[in-house]
Amino acid sequence: MKQKKYFTVHNIALVGILAAMIFVLTKFVSVPIPSPLGKTALSVGNAMCILSALLFGPLTGGLAAGVGNALVDLLDPAWASQFWITFINKFLMAFVAGLVMHKVKLGKENVRIWFAGLAGAVTYCVLYVTKNIIEGVFVRGFTWEVTIVETLTTKVPVTLTNGVIAVVCAGLLYVILKQPLQKAHVLTGSV
Repeated sequence: MKQKKYFTVHNIALVGILAAMIFVLTKFVSVPIPSPLGKTALSVGNAMCILSALLFGPLTGGLAAGVGNALVDLLDPAWASQFWITFINKFLMAFVAGLVMHKVKLGKENVRIWFAGLAGAVTYCVLYVTKNIIEGVFVRGFTWEVTIVETLTTKVPVTLTNGVIAVVCAGLLYVILKQPLQKAHVLTGSV
């Protein structure tokens, strides 16, 4: 039995192209929102992360999401030291979305699209909020009360809004793009 090879030229190029698209959408298509615990922003970058996973699978989508967002952090001195956390969080967001879409049998594809997007967005929300609480208390030295109030009033609403934007945009774009990408043979060989 021949083992399927993942790291083909096609898949490496695909991860690079998707990571570049995620980088551009995250870096340049966002609305910054100031916060005492650090910057936060409304962004459409998460939509591309989830879309990548819906179309191309958990590993391709996860790597593209992780690399694209880690590069955004690496180019900002305020966030460069946290690029690895961003890589993990964004990788897991897309990986979960791709896993649900491609590996979990939930019935019709239309149901899986929305459930997979939601699973990815919720995964990221939980990871991001947890990271902010841990960072606020243990790194920045804020009290639990201040950290939780700030996180609940600033970070959670923005993160949930980003999640809704990501799920809706990714789901709609998936429906629009899947057939043309299949006809162009772009979806073959992705995991």
